[in-house]
Order: sequence, then C-alpha cells, then structure tokens
Amino acid sequence: MNTDVEFHIRQNYPWNKLPANVKQSLGNSQREYEKYVLLYSIRHQLRFRNNLVRHVRKDERKYYEELLKYSRDHLMLYPYHLSDIMVKGLRVTPFSYYIGIMEDIMNSEKSYDSLPNFTAADCLRLLGIGRNQYIDLMNQCRSSKKFFRRKSARDLLPAKPVEISVEPWWVAQTGYITEDDIRICSTAEKKAIDKMIDSGPQLAGSMEYNVVLSLYNRGFIYLDVPISDDSCISVPPLEGFVMNRVQGDYFETLLYKIFVSIDEQTNVAELANVLEIDLDLVKNAVSMYCRLGFAVKKGTVFNSEQLHPTWKNAPSVNRLKSTMDPQKMLLSWEQGSPVMEGGSSATDTDTTSLEDQADTASVSSLSIPAAPTKRIAFLFDSTLTAFLMMGNLSPNLKSHAVTMFEVGKLSDETLDSFLAELEKVESTAEGEAQRYFDHALTLKNTILFLRYNKELTQDQGPDIPNIGFPLDMLRCESLLGLDQATCSRVLNKNYKLLVSMAPLSNEIRPISSCTPQHIGPAIPEVSSIWFKLYLYHVTGQGPPSLLLSKGSRLRKLPDIFQVYDRLLITSWGHDPGVVPTSNVLTMLNDALTHSAVLIQGHGMHGHGETVHIPFPFDEEDLKAEFSYSNMCTHKSLQKLKEHVDLKHQCGYITMLNANNRHRRRPSDSTECRGDTHLGGGLDTNGSTESFELVTEENNGDGSKVKTDTLNAEDEWVPLELCFGMPLFSSELNRKVCRKIASHKLCCNESLQELLHSSRKLSLKVLSFVQSFQDTVQPSDMDTGVSNPLSQPPAESGVPLPALNLLFKDGQLKEWSGRAPPPLDISALQKDQPT
Repeated sequence: MNTDVEFHIRQNYPWNKLPANVKQSLGNSQREYEKYVLLYSIRHQLRFRNNLVRHVRKDERKYYEELLKYSRDHLMLYPYHLSDIMVKGLRVTPFSYYIGIMEDIMNSEKSYDSLPNFTAADCLRLLGIGRNQYIDLMNQCRSSKKFFRRKSARDLLPAKPVEISVEPWWVAQTGYITEDDIRICSTAEKKAIDKMIDSGPQLAGSMEYNVVLSLYNRGFIYLDVPISDDSCISVPPLEGFVMNRVQGDYFETLLYKIFVSIDEQTNVAELANVLEIDLDLVKNAVSMYCRLGFAVKKGTVFNSEQLHPTWKNAPSVNRLKSTMDPQKMLLSWEQGSPVMEGGSSATDTDTTSLEDQADTASVSSLSIPAAPTKRIAFLFDSTLTAFLMMGNLSPNLKSHAVTMFEVGKLSDETLDSFLAELEKVESTAEGEAQRYFDHALTLKNTILFLRYNKELTQDQGPDIPNIGFPLDMLRCESLLGLDQATCSRVLNKNYKLLVSMAPLSNEIRPISSCTPQHIGPAIPEVSSIWFKLYLYHVTGQGPPSLLLSKGSRLRKLPDIFQVYDRLLITSWGHDPGVVPTSNVLTMLNDALTHSAVLIQGHGMHGHGETVHIPFPFDEEDLKAEFSYSNMCTHKSLQKLKEHVDLKHQCGYITMLNANNRHRRRPSDSTECRGDTHLGGGLDTNGSTESFELVTEENNGDGSKVKTDTLNAEDEWVPLELCFGMPLFSSELNRKVCRKIASHKLCCNESLQELLHSSRKLSLKVLSFVQSFQDTVQPSDMDTGVSNPLSQPPAESGVPLPALNLLFKDGQLKEWSGRAPPPLDISALQKDQPT
C-alpha cells in the first residue's frame, strides 16, 4: 500500500478531501480507496467508531468478524484494546481466540515456530502450551490417527485457561453474561457481578482474588490493564518470552520499537511524543507488556485498606520479583515518598475514575538532584547475545541474553543482576567455548569500567556531584528498527555518549550519530571495506588488496597473490575469513555472483601474524623506538594520525606481518581458525594472547630469530582500524579502558573535539568513496576479468564498488585485469606465461 494513501487513511481523510496526486495514484477510483480503507483498518485492528471505515462498511458486527478472522488467520495477538467489543459483542475471549489459533496450526500440522514471538508468549500464559507441550500434543494427535478412536486437535486442547497472574491495579469488566451463567455462580461471584453491573468496572484488587480468577476463567469478565499518560514502566530481564519468529504486523513492529526506546524515567506521553506515534497505540503496547509480564508499572501504590485481604499471597505478574531485590529495580529516592495524584486519561473502555485510584504514583514529576539525567549507551550487535546464550555460561544468564536480543536493551536498573550472573562465569573452558567465556568476562569488565566511573566525569562542575554516569546497553539492530530521525531523538533524549563494541559485525549497519558523540564508527562507511582502502590510500601502506565488483569473474588468481599461502577474503556485508590460496578461485567466482569481494594477502607461510595496537597512543610510547611491543611509532601510523583523529577516539589498529616464518603453535595453523570470531570474524581478532605466548616460547632458543623477524618495521603493514571497545581480548580491552581514563576521552572538551573530527572524517571518507564511483569503463574481452553487472543499491546504504580497485606498491588505482602487476626478478623466472 502506498505510504501517502496510508497516511490519509490514518488521518481519516474522506475521498472528496484527498489531494489530486493521491487520487491519481489510486486510478481516480473511489472504490479502490474504500478497499484500501477496509484493508488498512482490519490489518491495524482499528475500532469501527471514530474511524474512516465506518463510512465504508455499514455493518459494524460484520466488520469486527472480518477483523477477528484476519487476526486469527495471521496469528496476530488478541486485540485486547477492543475487548469490550470482542467479549461483550462477539463472545470471543482471549482464551477461545488462542484455542482457535492452536487448533488451526495443529490441523495444518505446522511447527510451533510458526507462531510469532508475542502470540506464542500469550498462548503460553493463557493455555500453558509451550514448545514441549505443543510437540507432545502433536504426537498425541498423530498417534490417534493410527487407530479407530481418532481424537481431534480440539479434544486435546485445554478446556479452560491455566491460572494466570493478575495485578491488583488491573480493572475487571463484565463480559457477556446470561441468566443461565448467573445460576451456576457462587454467592460471592454473583455479588461481584452485581457490583460491576451496578457500579461499573472494579479494580481487581478490591475484589476477592479467587472470585476474579474464577469469573475470568469462565469468560464472565475480562481484564483491562489501564495505562495513563504519566505511567512509567521498567523492563526487567525477560521471563516466559518465546523466541520463534518475527511476523512483521503493525502491532508487533510497534512493540519492538517501544521496547528499545522505553526507559523508567520517560512516561508514556513523552515516549509517544519522542517516537511521534499515536498516544493510544503506545498505551496499547505498554499495556500489552504489563499483561504479558514483560514490564512492571512503576509507582503503583495500593492502600492496604483498599486491597482485599485475599491478595496478600497472590502471585505477581513479574515472575522475577521473587528472585531480585526490588530496590535494585527502582531508583533510590532521597526526598520523601514518591506519591502524588495520578493521571486521568481514559483507555478504550471507560475507566477514567478507576485510573485515578489505581495510578497513585508517578515518576515523571520527581526530580533526582543527585543523579545525572543522561547516560552512557554501550552499543553491541547480535553476535554478543549469541555468545551469551551459548555454552551454559551461568544459570540465569540466558534470560538477560534473551532480553538483550528481543528487547534490544538492558537498562542500568537491571545491570546489577546481569553483573551478578557474569560474576558466576568461570574463566576457563574447553575448545571453542573459551571464546564465549572470554567475551562474557571482558563484557563484565567493560560494564564495570563505563558505569558510574568518576574518572570519566571529572569536569561536571561544582554544583553536580561526580558519581559518574549510569549505563544502558543497546543492540544496534533494534535501534535500526527505528527510522533515522526517531532513533536520533531517542538517543539525544537519554544519552550523553555512545560507545560501540569493536569490531561490530559487517552484517549490520552501525549507528550514525554526531550528537550524542559516538566513540565508534562515525558513519557506516567507516565500518566497511571502503575504510580499509582509505586507510591504505592515506598511509601508502597495507597488504596487497584487490576489490572486485559484483559480477566480475576471475580466470586465474592475480599474480600478486601467487606468493601467498593464505588469503583474507571479505564478501561485501559479511565478516572476513582466512582461506588457503589453493583452490580459492572457484570459491571467489561463486562469491562474486552475488557480492563484491575484497581479496588480501595474509600469510606467505601459513597464517600471517597480527598484532593489535590500542589507541590513543601514550606520549612516552611515541618517543620510544619501533619494536614488537611498541608499534605505535610505525611510519604508517605516523602518517595515519594526520588524516584520522586517534587522540579523541579509542579502538585498535591491527598490524599484519605476512612474512611470518617463526615457530607457531599447532592450533594457529588450522585453516579455518577464527572465521567466526566476534564481530570481525577475522582470524586476527582472537589471537592477541596466542601471539604473546608465541613470544614467550621463543624467548629461550629463538630470541635471535624473533629479533630479526619481528622488529623489522618494513615487514609490518596496517591491516585495519576499528573504533570502539574490543571485547574479544581481555588484555586489549584492559589497555583501551586505561587509555580512555588517562586521556580523558569522556570529558566535555574531548567530546567536542570528537564531534568535529568525526564530521571531518565522515566527509573525507565519503569523498574518497565517491572518487572511486565513476562510470565503469567497458572492459576489453581479452582481459582477465569480465564486465561487472549493474549494481543495485546496497541495502545497508553503503555504496557498492563500481570499479575493480587494486592496492599495490602504496597506490590505490582501478584494475582492469589487462596487465599483471610487475613482480620481482626471481618471481618472474619461476612464472611461465599463460
């Protein structure tokens, strides 16, 4: 559907008030517009009244039946915001709705994974059917078909809801109740129903707890979860979340957008304003979080006189409350009790008066003079969450990892429990699992360094107590779910500084941010293959590199790579890997059919050796001479400092020695070693410690060899530069943390310099990329490479290469494939003409 058409439907524009260009896009057909209005309204589960659809469809009941059928067919969440219509009018309760969905997917013999995440979580809450239960039901259903006594899926599904958790501030409303229903009710139940009929909706906490559950299980009442304009919520680590699949419907998309944007200090009205989303939609989403137990409404105070005695032992919606100190979930208030009069905004059903009673506290009106208003955001990608989910690192760490992936955020309020779990991670493991353990431990150290670190905030001024900044952890992919303007508003509202992990995976687009300042890639191009070439271009040094555009085809491996035993291959938008030169041609040509590819020389005798140099550089190191342990004085890095600001950023530069003849450990010679290292996927990313060990091994009998081979400055060239905080090596991470503190990178003056230098670097890199994006010259048929295909726009927004580019002998230029690069005399004598 056209976005212009959607906008005008959302704004309730009738046909006669549509602009001419929108009418034209619909073929000037009013019938076509009305068809779109109906489709949009059903997809977005809009109420019939006060919306455009009432002029298109005259039969209200039929409209809601169509809406319900569409929602059920597409496995959407039950439309709780229409509960008054669904339960009272159509007699469809959430339980009967989800039973229908379960019956449909069982009869179709679909897997449990076909249920979208939130729908599966609600099914688990109401029906008690999770993955294992569903598999068991399907086995029973299939086995019954083999005998004459066949059981239908409906016979195997539960007859009533499991016992759900209800909060006392929820509102009970009467559903569709007949005289026959009243006859089977107990005296207490009849009394409760009479009160709701006579006095209107009641707070669940004012009624007997067992009566509420009993009436709900029979479908005689439904429960509203009221959210007012000034309601604030907190999101603890997820419990009961089901990781199946993402559906992409309007409400699910909204739920994920709000998940990553919400915080405990921002009320619902402010959040709707920042996201520029309709307030009622945001309330519906927040209400759904609270209903599913994924969020806790803050400041909801219930008087003991108002609360029915039977609620004292009632289970809470938030299953985590029993395992966590509630004080850790809330801010510590220094001034009095945070109680004030509640908001007065009506939800879809008329519960205004009740909300005034229920929502008796609001966080938004309170100021906290001791605490800073803004935070530091640590940006990570999904690779980190995958590492934390794997390897059984600690008993309760998985719920935090699921929260990091699904919510896209761990707020400062939940970091205490997260750190407690990271503390339980052991420091040693076997084989590949060691990497998962290392990342967990390095992440713990990073959080402890960035969070409430007084060293980072020494220039706050005399009036503000220096306690450091709180820290939130944000997943890049979740932020990218927001449009750019919204993402910028969310970040600017809540954060003073962004810090990225390094390296971020090539498969994602990094967050671009001038304000708040970003210690990390300034723009996506800085985290792409283009930046590697820029690095080689400005320093005049780097490994031999050939960037081939998509659709190119090699007849033979270029001569410049023939002397190498290992090549570093990077497909566009994917992480690099070190591969043997033998038989690489087939793999390259296969990759070139769907992607641009960068080929680089890595090692002449097995893997090349790499060393990571943290920056900013210390003054005393710059005064010393070049050595294996002090490479920051390398001539290429001295040139690099003139073009890239290494003083106000942090990160590391990877140096490569391809001519690596000294003895290595057997594990270092594995061909595919390190292909899946965090973020970079590069063999070099996990190998800092192993090279230190190699040096120690050679101290005895190989010290002369080490001096000759490792200290030769000319043998080392820059391979890549990564901005941010590395997590793959604890030693490198420790050095970067020390440099951030000693160079005062988080002080206001340094951040202001970072702002200017990031903008300058962005312009330089974009100009560099543009200079190599000229029209492709037609290639000669006799060349070693065929014509590239036309380039589609890159999904990530980083332009794809239009030319084949070669970096060799300090120069980056177009490569046509006609003439092989010149080789030295000895190499020429060995090669035969082809």
